Amino acid sequence: MYSMMFAAAALGGAIDKAFYGFDMWVYRIFGAMQNGFLTQVAKVFTALGDENFVIPVAVLGLVLCFFKRTRKYGFAIVFAIAIGTIVTNVVVKPAVLRIRPYNTLQNMPIWNEYKVWYENAGAFSESDYSFPSGHTTAAFEMAVAMFLCFRSRAKELAAEGKKTAMGKVAFVFPVIALCTMGSRIYLMVHYPTDVLAGLLVGTFAGICGFLISKLLCKLFEKTALDKIDVEKISKKGFNDKAVIAAICCILVGFFCLSYVPALAEGGDAERCAYVGEYDCYNEARVDDEKYYAFDGDGDGDLDNYCKIHWKQLHGEDTED
Repeated sequence: MYSMMFAAAALGGAIDKAFYGFDMWVYRIFGAMQNGFLTQVAKVFTALGDENFVIPVAVLGLVLCFFKRTRKYGFAIVFAIAIGTIVTNVVVKPAVLRIRPYNTLQNMPIWNEYKVWYENAGAFSESDYSFPSGHTTAAFEMAVAMFLCFRSRAKELAAEGKKTAMGKVAFVFPVIALCTMGSRIYLMVHYPTDVLAGLLVGTFAGICGFLISKLLCKLFEKTALDKIDVEKISKKGFNDKAVIAAICCILVGFFCLSYVPALAEGGDAERCAYVGEYDCYNEARVDDEKYYAFDGDGDGDLDNYCKIHWKQLHGEDTED
């Protein structure tokens, strides 16, 4: 197991070296863009890829599966998120073990520039590995799935001679995903190559979610499962505009659940006590029964560590 971990860590380091020039070139572009307004905008978009937003959206997608009219969207969301999460968090991140840029760049020539950009953006931090970007994966898996669903429905309505704006509205989703992707670089918590990988994984997951949704909807139509429709509890059915308004309000609520806590992240947050080949800027796990404080450096004091170093120093060799 340890030999596999060392090999994976070497893979993360190899990616750092192979794409160093490209990553630093992109960082300088984003660093030159920084200002107070764009920093706030970046925080808004980055919240749309956070698990505090994505998990509730997945639950909403599950609910939509029980309504015949929205079943296609529900299945697409649920399966896209499931596939993207498995690929990114279960398979690739533990396989690559790429350390966050605010840690690995400390011994590089760009560190003095990068540190200024990182602190100007709010000094956000995470507690897991960097490659690929989970926020970007989440943004694109949802965006691509909804883009394909909206475009598909627009074509169906057009074939029936009905006019709809769904085809144009569909493009809003990938634009939001691109902004979320850019926010992760702007906030300096991911390498540009991390977010590009997240884009690829998220796009793949979104396409898979859409195709699985089409398959399942056809299966439902040919079986008794097609009778599953919560909307039947209302004799008159649900008003389309009211349903759309309700879903929008729910999504705004989910966004607030993600964005408001994010306002307190970074800055003076307690950082990991690990000091080895670098000073770890990952946020420490505090008041967490699973990641309790312990004396990891042997100085007699109890310290808090990020998830990564807690496991390394505590002798655990597995990832969540």
